[in-house]
Amino acid sequence: MQLRADQLPAHLGKGLRSIYTVYGDEPLLAQEATDTIRAAARAAGHTERQVHTVSGAHFDWSGLLGASQAMSLFADKQLIEIRIPSGKPGKDGSDALQRYCDTLSDDVVTILTLPKLDRTQQSSAWFTALDAAGATVRVEAIERKALPPWIAQRLAAQGQRVQGGEDGQHTLAFFADRVEGNLLAAHQEIQKLGLLYPPGELTFEQIEAAVLNVARYDVFKLGEAVLAGQTARA
Repeated sequence: MQLRADQLPAHLGKGLRSIYTVYGDEPLLAQEATDTIRAAARAAGHTERQVHTVSGAHFDWSGLLGASQAMSLFADKQLIEIRIPSGKPGKDGSDALQRYCDTLSDDVVTILTLPKLDRTQQSSAWFTALDAAGATVRVEAIERKALPPWIAQRLAAQGQRVQGGEDGQHTLAFFADRVEGNLLAAHQEIQKLGLLYPPGELTFEQIEAAVLNVARYDVFKLGEAVLAGQTARA
């Protein structure tokens, strides 16, 4: 089962699956998705947590398989997190993950986190097994055109909003220009606005004074901005 990150709350409200795979190139959204799953698991009694980070070719996959099948010493349900920063489990890991999916238990919820995966990795036997056994959540970077509504949604979640009409669109565009390419910074700036100002409408001047220019461009996007004549973005 494949899910978008924004579908997670509704999905989790219907019950937990035994394994979740979160992958993508946006650290903030990946962390939020993982936090959401973790909170739901803990609420369901999965309070004994283990974290395994796969680094290098000498990871003990047999130990991981044993941990998932071992009974808790405290009779608590388990939450096992498997982190594969490289996105490449290797042959032994591929075999182990497929066996892991064959031995899932209702007493164990597993969260597996991966970076962005290419088409070949997504069609691999190990990833196919993960998708079939549970739910996969893909988190992607938010493009520039989607940033203003994303910012507005996050402001609304803390009871704040910009002006209506073109003035508000200008304010959101200004905000987006300052945080483009750095969603974590955008999140922090939105939180800062929540601390600085009460719920309600924010003016352009308030946002201008509070928001830092934290945009992080790569060379290609900077060139695109210049060629498009977007001097404010460049």
